Amino acid sequence: MVLILLGIIIFIAAFSVKNLAAPLNQYAGTVRTIGLVVVVLGFLTSCVKQIDAGQIGVKSLFGKVQDDVLTSGLNVVNPLVDVKVIDVRTQNYTMSGVHNEGDVAGDDAIRVLTADGLEVVIDLTVLYRVQSSQAPNIVKEIGMDFKNVIVRPITRTKIRDNAVYYTAVDLYSVKRDEFQTRIFKTIEENFKQRGFVLEQLLVRNITLPATVKASIEEKIKAEQEAQKMEFVLQKEKQEAERKRVEAQGIADYQKIISAGLGDKQLQYENLQVMKGLITSPNAKVIIMGGSKTPVILDSKAN
Repeated sequence: MVLILLGIIIFIAAFSVKNLAAPLNQYAGTVRTIGLVVVVLGFLTSCVKQIDAGQIGVKSLFGKVQDDVLTSGLNVVNPLVDVKVIDVRTQNYTMSGVHNEGDVAGDDAIRVLTADGLEVVIDLTVLYRVQSSQAPNIVKEIGMDFKNVIVRPITRTKIRDNAVYYTAVDLYSVKRDEFQTRIFKTIEENFKQRGFVLEQLLVRNITLPATVKASIEEKIKAEQEAQKMEFVLQKEKQEAERKRVEAQGIADYQKIISAGLGDKQLQYENLQVMKGLITSPNAKVIIMGGSKTPVILDSKAN
């Protein structure tokens, strides 16, 4: 379009050159020719629009947006048509408390009030994309700055609206996944109504007030100590039970032995001991007398 306008200006200027005094007026034909060439080049370049992969083109003629879109590749269009290129690939919008980590410089984390009246800071990333069929409506109703018009405000508002149903501790621990699922559903519905597809919602970090965080850490430490003590007590109980069983076994053994030992059994055991002494390297001579106690003589005595 710029080349076309430039060519028209050059072509008109040629008539002014014709009215000039010689020898400048002789260049009027050349200027007209240059003007026509520029117009033709501008017309040709304006008729062909290249749309890159992952993008679409939305056409508007004199401010009126057309419903059909241009797909990736080379497209022949009316040279007077203005084409706005929109990325339909997955895009992300990050709101973080870390400087230069999110789309907005500085602290852009979401601060919400929980059910127990505490302020919790949430870092979040939104993954979304534009519906190709809805791109013309987005251009007509929202404009090209849809990140700041739709994505950012809807996300922040819905997170604040849903955080009031949870306590700070629940958001930080047991109900974090439930909270993420809940806000995903509400944001997804709003995005869909405006021509966007919400692909994923990532709760990257939840920061609690310092006092609450310290209380949680103390509670976790106390629970760990209690579990450790329970393990020690259980181990002691098992050891006591083992000793009780062992003592009972010894008592039962002694009871059985006491009940089964008679005079003949004792005499047999006594003979077995004597036999062992006789066959030992330190040979002994054992004289069995009438008494119950045998007389043992050393065979190595001089």
